[in-house]
Amino acid sequence: MSYSPDKMRDEKIERDPRLDEDMAVEVGHDPHMARQVLWKMDVRILPVLALLFLCSFIDRTNVGNAKILGLQKDTHMTDHEYAIGLCAFYATYIASELPSNLVLKKMSPRIWLPLLTAVWGTLTMCLGFVKGFGSFVAVRALLGIAEGGLLPGMVLYLSHFYRRTELALRIGIFYTAASLSGAFGGLLARGLNTIGHRGGLAGWRWIFIIEGLLTVAIGVLSYFFLPNSIESARFLTDEQKLLGRQRLDEENRAHEPFSWAEVKRGVFNVQVWLTALAYFSILCGLYSFGLFLPTIINNLKFASDPNEAQLWTVIPYAVAAVCTVFVAILSDKFALRGPVMLCSLPIAIIGYGVISHSTNPKVQYGMTFMMATGMYASIPCILSWNSNNSSGHYKRATTSALQLMVANAGGFVASFVYQKKEAPHFHKSHSIMLGLLCAAWVLIAANTAWVWKLNRDKAAGKSAAWEGQGDDRDPNFRMVM
Repeated sequence: MSYSPDKMRDEKIERDPRLDEDMAVEVGHDPHMARQVLWKMDVRILPVLALLFLCSFIDRTNVGNAKILGLQKDTHMTDHEYAIGLCAFYATYIASELPSNLVLKKMSPRIWLPLLTAVWGTLTMCLGFVKGFGSFVAVRALLGIAEGGLLPGMVLYLSHFYRRTELALRIGIFYTAASLSGAFGGLLARGLNTIGHRGGLAGWRWIFIIEGLLTVAIGVLSYFFLPNSIESARFLTDEQKLLGRQRLDEENRAHEPFSWAEVKRGVFNVQVWLTALAYFSILCGLYSFGLFLPTIINNLKFASDPNEAQLWTVIPYAVAAVCTVFVAILSDKFALRGPVMLCSLPIAIIGYGVISHSTNPKVQYGMTFMMATGMYASIPCILSWNSNNSSGHYKRATTSALQLMVANAGGFVASFVYQKKEAPHFHKSHSIMLGLLCAAWVLIAANTAWVWKLNRDKAAGKSAAWEGQGDDRDPNFRMVM
């Protein structure tokens, strides 16, 4: 059966609804078409999201590159004032995550995500003109408001295109952009700094101005590529749209009205708090790694000057990017989140354990590979876990955003742990991160056990009262471990 788009539009009023049912039966058991739908969504949606997330991480962490190139010196900020500026970003970032996710459906992803990107790109450009502590804090705070809605919005957005067991790989692909941002950001910062003093502006200022300008351009262009939904995806045929929607309707409730009860159900969910606290611990390490890796390498005298230090930051991120995608593929293949993280996180734990005691620069640099790999490889699993186990748009929106609100408080810890007095080895700072990652491992193990219990209770008939409810309480809804 085949319908051209024009013909379908012409027959929209007269067509018998049973024709759609017949088509659904025909395409519903077509694995070849299902692969086509996934491939088209992968190549048309994921590159755009990866590019947005790459911009987000570069614009968030480029202060670490600018710091060793003259930002702190030229603005006459103390270490404490610089840390407060970093915290201002995370405070507003956290506060904007849940409201942004609740607004997303009303505004539409195609408008909201590009708009956020263009706004924070403009604010990044403004960082190139800050004169002191006050302006630095103000711009960083505004930057946090704009950037806060992107990641929870993208996770929620993807859940309306992919099934639960397909999410980790897709999140892994765009989250790879985060690890690549460290590599690309270091190279870009080194290149832009060579501009030197131009137009009355120091080289580090051009890092913010040019990177911000690129972000604005990418934000505007993304508007023309992101579809709002499967039904509005122009790159899918009508049959493919029907199949894409049919695949998701088994798991999601379509056209769900807003309900505060669903928001409340998300807030008082045990899983979201266990994963949020685990993610908080991981992000303490991840953010401090991104913000202070250039400083750590520079202090180790592994590089001859700050510009060369930027180049040495590239390799650990590149290795982490490859490993992140590999772990995400395994996680989706076996439909496991917790057990995979229980294996990947110890890689970072070992890295921090060794670097917190070693004084050998080569050993310390080698451990940064393990630190980056273990942390980045765990992120796609923990980001998709709550979404996998939350059915209903507004509960999923709440759990996704709440998890990130709690987790991103790790930015406060990251801002203050790596102090100048701990240089050059930062043994105490690394030990703190080691303890947090160990706590994350315990919390992930606890959530794995909790999910196993929920599935056991459903199998024992303890959720029979919710049968037919159509959400994650339904005994037919099996939780992903």
